[in-house]
Amino acid sequence: MRTRASTVLWQYGPMVYLPTVLFSLGEGAVLPLIPVIAANMGADLATAALVASALVVGQLCGNLPAGWAVARLGERYTMVIAGIIALLGAVACALAPSLPLFTLAVFVIGVSASAFGLARHAFMTTRVPLEFRARALSLLGGSFRLGMFVGPFVSALLLSAFQTEFSTLWFFGACLVVLILLVLFGPDPEEQAALANGPELVEDSGEAVTGSIPSQARRGVFSTMWQSRGVLSRLGLAAAALSAVRSARQVALPIWGVSIGLDASTIALVMGVTGAIDFALFYASGQVMDRFGRLWAALPATILMGSGFIALSFTHDGDMTVLWFGLFAAVLGVGNGLSSGILLTLGADVAPQDAPAAFLGSWRTLTDVGGATAPLLFSAIAAASSIMVATGAMGVIGLLGAAGFLRWIPRFAPRPPGRD
Repeated sequence: MRTRASTVLWQYGPMVYLPTVLFSLGEGAVLPLIPVIAANMGADLATAALVASALVVGQLCGNLPAGWAVARLGERYTMVIAGIIALLGAVACALAPSLPLFTLAVFVIGVSASAFGLARHAFMTTRVPLEFRARALSLLGGSFRLGMFVGPFVSALLLSAFQTEFSTLWFFGACLVVLILLVLFGPDPEEQAALANGPELVEDSGEAVTGSIPSQARRGVFSTMWQSRGVLSRLGLAAAALSAVRSARQVALPIWGVSIGLDASTIALVMGVTGAIDFALFYASGQVMDRFGRLWAALPATILMGSGFIALSFTHDGDMTVLWFGLFAAVLGVGNGLSSGILLTLGADVAPQDAPAAFLGSWRTLTDVGGATAPLLFSAIAAASSIMVATGAMGVIGLLGAAGFLRWIPRFAPRPPGRD
């Protein structure tokens, strides 16, 4: 017999989880090949990296406008519009006659990814009850991780079959077409839940069921940011620190592997194992947060990642460097897996009920800035001193984030129902 949580979450699959898998699957297939396509169009290595970073820049630039769009158009139509824009961006990437136009199209995909992500986040914030909110959002994070994990393997198959990098862009476009049709014409999850299980499974917003946030959510993005400056400057900075160490892991581990003399296949194997550990733990994070509180997932995750970076920084010139590398890479994978859904859940917990989308635009911008600046900071410190110092610095950021969570989660985040 299904539980109340599983029944409601099942109803949200066609609207939220399956579109998330489709979007991330296509994006995951394209992402590794953006620098390759740029290089084939005449870019040098530095320029190719800059072209790839246009995706992250687009995500940063898209968060605040996406908050405005969701507050006025609703989550469902924002997801459809974002899917259409991403589709146009994918087609433009495939047909771009020059590198600047290709870069612009990558930027557009980043903006649409931001809008699509914020719309899903706002939808779950306003529709899922607090008692199983963390599980719902951890499952959302897991859906994204599944697509990003499988996407590169799909990319390899497409390259083998069609012998061209542009096949991945057309695959991304096909995923987006299915996504748009699914969101636009699929069943409304709230109506399905109400018909199947009774109205008690759906939170009463006081509005007609339309799949969008209540109509009173019209407060401006910047006024919401100012009114929420307390939580953003405290809990938001701790969340940005977690986002930073997550992002740094993707850069630091491959560079560390190269610095100790490992070949590309061994590094890829280590990263694949850590990715599998990460993916395997995504739902456990939601279970912990719903049963024991947000701090019980956030604190172990940030402590593990911070301590893992610091411990790794002392192993570069010692004995058994390869063994230590694999061990601490696994530790970082466990920490990252335990953090699945934390940023989504905390953002939903502290979002004001009258303007969730506007607030989440600010929240996601702050966390995205943390994730975007960490690789740059790591590279700058490594260039100025050494890779050991840079790795240790990422660990310090993680421990500062843990201290921030310890201080501010009890103040700002609600406790799960049934706990004192």
